[in-house]
Amino acid sequence: MGHGESEDDAIPAIWPQPDGQPVSCREKLVVLRENYVELHDVMRDAFEDAILMGVDEAQMRRILTELVNRMRSPHA
Repeated sequence: MGHGESEDDAIPAIWPQPDGQPVSCREKLVVLRENYVELHDVMRDAFEDAILMGVDEAQMRRILTELVNRMRSPHA
């Protein structure tokens, strides 16, 4: 996160559905927020560990981005 940006600032305010309408169910929003925070923490720890172990920062960002890009929809 950038300077002056808190974790709460980074959590999406709107979670768009395929039709563009935002998810509005409170229970779903709680799960989405919890998942985001958990994923953020795990990714931050993995990123920091890699950098501290000598991995190039730009390459680690590329590796994490590729991990996301390889994810497949459960609807496929």
